[in-house]
Amino acid sequence: MQVPTMADMMASGDSPEILFWVGCSGSYDQRAQKITRAFATILNKVELKYAILGKEEACTGDPARRAGNEFLFQMMAYNNIQVLNGYGIKKIVTTCPHCYNIFKNEYPELGGNYEVIHHTTLLQQLIDEGRIKMKEGGTYKGRRITYHDSCYLGRANGIYEAPRKVLEALDAELVEMKRCRVNGLCCGAGGAQMFKEEEPGDIRVNQERTNEAIGTGATIIAAACPFCNTMLTDGVKNSDKEGDVVVMDVAELVAASID
Repeated sequence: MQVPTMADMMASGDSPEILFWVGCSGSYDQRAQKITRAFATILNKVELKYAILGKEEACTGDPARRAGNEFLFQMMAYNNIQVLNGYGIKKIVTTCPHCYNIFKNEYPELGGNYEVIHHTTLLQQLIDEGRIKMKEGGTYKGRRITYHDSCYLGRANGIYEAPRKVLEALDAELVEMKRCRVNGLCCGAGGAQMFKEEEPGDIRVNQERTNEAIGTGATIIAAACPFCNTMLTDGVKNSDKEGDVVVMDVAELVAASID
């Protein structure tokens, strides 16, 4: 894929409309790499001028701060801010709600002030502007889809409508889980829980949430976060439902339906 880097773009005296922050999952996790590719495919298709940092991109420091290592977080954040400000970045889009949240709400106090957009919001804007057009009788027409609200997107930042409007544009049947929107249940990975063992209990959080999703009768569980995607995919595997239910990012669903 032709994905321009900031260094290349600046070297040729050009600058992007938007910086695509790929994030750790989107860079290294094999499943999340598919989400990155799907989103980049959409950006290329609509001819939005974007760039990534490539090898200059480092973790935002979100897991370090959530796990209590404030010193490590501040070091990482300052390094990132120096790189971003050095390039004069004003607008960032990311497919990860954890990156979105920390850039939007926690970087400003350290000198990192940017307009931050989650990819579902950008996809909704592109659909509303008519830049993304769906195929007639699209890939997911009539399919039953349930959407899982990521904590860092929903409760932390109040983004509930954008992903749902994007899914409605697919002409699919959108069904809600009992716990959704402000009452949504965590997938079990937030707050750096992704990287530690669970505390004792009766059922894993991700299994509880997956059971709710499967209970809607949906054949597709739509997520908008690579962490949620991992946890729900594990839940589907544990339920032996891999042949019936698939977990997909909103961007992947759009990329497969775009005209």
